[in-house]
Amino acid sequence: MSLTALSISLIFVLIPFILSKTFNLGLEKDTIIAVVRSIIQLFVVGYVLKFVFESESIVYILLMVGVMIAAATQNARKKGAAIKGITWKIAVTLIFIEVLTQAILLGFQITPHTAQYIIPISGMVVGNGMVLAILFLNRFIAETAAHQDQTELILSLGGTPKQAIHRQLIAAIKASMIPTIESQKTIGLVQLPGMMSGQIIAGASPIQAVQFQLLVLFLLLTAAAVTSIMLGFLSYPTLFNKQMQLMRR
Repeated sequence: MSLTALSISLIFVLIPFILSKTFNLGLEKDTIIAVVRSIIQLFVVGYVLKFVFESESIVYILLMVGVMIAAATQNARKKGAAIKGITWKIAVTLIFIEVLTQAILLGFQITPHTAQYIIPISGMVVGNGMVLAILFLNRFIAETAAHQDQTELILSLGGTPKQAIHRQLIAAIKASMIPTIESQKTIGLVQLPGMMSGQIIAGASPIQAVQFQLLVLFLLLTAAAVTSIMLGFLSYPTLFNKQMQLMRR
């Protein structure tokens, strides 16, 4: 795509801007900021990736993945500020799913040991993990607050913190995983996923594009399950004090 064509595509930015102005939505400023930031960030990342791909240095690859995890952690932690130590819990979870997925991909030689594959796939895994962490934390905090009396009743009857919080924890894990599972049920029928569409536009065989897209879908299922469950079991103990009492918020 030429810069001229890209410039013309700004029509798609103008349409929501005009609609926001017409219906007094007040989103004009946010729209412009989002567009400007996306242009700057993506071009910067594009040039950085070009350098990393050409160098094929493991140091630069690890640095890029580290930046992704740090940014994702910083964004997700805002939703779990009420949970003690949530920052390191999210970071450990994202690092674990990154190591797990890359160990399988590279260990079984499913994908090549190159930056061209490692970094984009890592971005998808970490990005999905971040979204799942946000969904889980939102639901878990809401569930905990809504069932405080029930939790305290179970504790008063001799139940352990794990038993007292079990229903809320499972409900939050299931709620955070459902969007990933449901979206995959209709994939290909309702929409063509990003990676598949990109490869087809770039001239790849549709069958080859499908194979890579299926790989990503399988990865995202693992990311969804591991992120929700691991973050859940790292988080719930901090809701109780040393006397096994629920700390009201």
